[in-house]
Amino acid sequence: MEIFIDADGCPVKEEVYRVAGRHKLKVWVVANKRMNIPHQLNIEMRVVSGDPDAADDWIAAHIKESDLCVTADIPLADRCLRAGALALDPRGNEWTEDNIGDALASREVMKMLREMGEVRGGPAPMRDRDRSNFLSALEALIQKQRRRAL
Repeated sequence: MEIFIDADGCPVKEEVYRVAGRHKLKVWVVANKRMNIPHQLNIEMRVVSGDPDAADDWIAAHIKESDLCVTADIPLADRCLRAGALALDPRGNEWTEDNIGDALASREVMKMLREMGEVRGGPAPMRDRDRSNFLSALEALIQKQRRRAL
């Protein structure tokens, strides 16, 4: 199992590094620009072109069935699920076949409303509870994948 982080704007990178280190899992930090990452053998930075979807495309091309992607990007989560991988958002919500279709549809409606000027702003700021939910969900998904591998 490897963990892929859609890193541009991801607020839980440090949490992923800690959990992955404890489980000795490889982490791919994928972004459009270089960022500071811990100097650990299990963490690797992949800088992709400035194209808005370049990080998503790289992750989708490299993720495997046993892997996990941490992303708030719903279309990328969908691509990972179609590859047989797991996907988790930074607030600890697992993307699944059961919820991804509704999430994609809601995303399109919100995009349309933003374009019409009806909706402004983005997601609420991360809270300690969100980080705690993320850590619990990440640990649960790692354990789930380990049981599958047995």
